[in-house]
Amino acid sequence: MRGELRPGLDYRRMRLFVAIPLGAAVVDELSAIRTRLQSREDGLRWAAAESWHVTLQFLGKTNEEQYECVVARLREVRSAPTPIALEGLGFFERAGVFFAGVRVTLELVQLQQRVTEATEFCGFVPEARPFNPHITLARIKGRARRNGLNALRSKLHGQPRFTRFVAKEFLLFESFPGSEGSRYEIRERFALKDG
Repeated sequence: MRGELRPGLDYRRMRLFVAIPLGAAVVDELSAIRTRLQSREDGLRWAAAESWHVTLQFLGKTNEEQYECVVARLREVRSAPTPIALEGLGFFERAGVFFAGVRVTLELVQLQQRVTEATEFCGFVPEARPFNPHITLARIKGRARRNGLNALRSKLHGQPRFTRFVAKEFLLFESFPGSEGSRYEIRERFALKDG
């Protein structure tokens, strides 16, 4: 309800994003890949399985009024359950990121556009970059970036096959940055259903 503060939320520092949670089989498959590739000496900061998601929109700092607006507008988003297919592992060299790519489908793009249109009403500007869905598995910063990514690349032998799943909801997350990486908490859930 407008004007009522939700207990436990610090609206002055809230950093939000909208994302799709992963299917359980995909989490298991990615966890197996991480176990096989991760080593103590790799210099990479590996993302925890519970933090894996497909980002639809990063909102960033959000005040109380925007939060209430976003929740109300996202509740109005109508989109059918969305098929999700991962399509292999890759690297964003300049950012020092190892990721699992997500196939760009018409259904996924339409959902992402509906989300950004809804949040635009609340003062959030959609990114100018093309939508590039992926799941961040690990990051490396600093001068060791090239060596760390090259060492990881040398461990990859072919591309894995992933189980497809159907997203039946999308989530509003709050991000809490920290020295060991960001921690995410679910703030709201939004069902995907026909009509």
